[in-house]
Amino acid sequence: MATGFTWAREAMLAGGLVILLLGSMWAATGSFPPMVVVESGSMMHTEEGSIGSIDPGDLVLVMNPDRVDIVTFVEATEEGNANFGYETHGMAGDVIIYQKNGGSDTPVIHRPLLKAVANESGGWDVPGTTLRNVDSVTWTLDYQCPYHGGTYDLMIDRWVPPHEGYLTTGDNVDSNGCKIDQLRATNPDASEQYIRGNGLKDENGNPVLAVKDDWVVGVASAEIPWLGAAKLFFSGTSSSVSDQTWRGLGVVIAVIIAVPYILETAMDRLRPYSDEEE
Repeated sequence: MATGFTWAREAMLAGGLVILLLGSMWAATGSFPPMVVVESGSMMHTEEGSIGSIDPGDLVLVMNPDRVDIVTFVEATEEGNANFGYETHGMAGDVIIYQKNGGSDTPVIHRPLLKAVANESGGWDVPGTTLRNVDSVTWTLDYQCPYHGGTYDLMIDRWVPPHEGYLTTGDNVDSNGCKIDQLRATNPDASEQYIRGNGLKDENGNPVLAVKDDWVVGVASAEIPWLGAAKLFFSGTSSSVSDQTWRGLGVVIAVIIAVPYILETAMDRLRPYSDEEE
């Protein structure tokens, strides 16, 4: 009976701690769930991943977008801008979580490069640049991309925004970091067939458009490395998790298992011995 009572008490305590933790994170972020597990390698900065960037298997706290002012890459790289020098997760600007074309499929966690804002005169403004009231957006970003053994600056070419919104991309230059999610922005002359065969697509196979504010479900905040890899393992979506992440998760698990034994041993040594025998 005592054993059953003890088990129930411990279970209630563990459940209470989980509820307290989730409630605290919800209060801090304004989002629920307050964190997401990164599934793809589109935000990796190195092949094996690195602490500080967003890698597969990382947990990322998600801030409610209504609580923060999203800073784009061009705003963070424009000298004289109030946000100049601002970085998150290893590069200039914020990282957002958005629904592709406002749909219901798996959200994308990518970096907003710039935002087209409607001008009262009918054209487009791009904060962080000198573009004001333009019919189309042409701009060269301070964003280095590898090309045939060299580098070039990523360029937005004659992009006509379909509505107000962000142009986005991942940080991984080896996969999609230099390929903007909204492919039309860098290749305005491409055929519809080419566009539909490349770039990011929504759940219906349509090309992803500029990300409206309403489609942004969160802004990436603090990163907790490795811990989300366990979820990906059990869900069968762990193919992009690097060996370094698995090693890191193994170390964390080993520490979690070892700490109670270490503490118990230390307490036994500190506990005063009695010369009296029962």
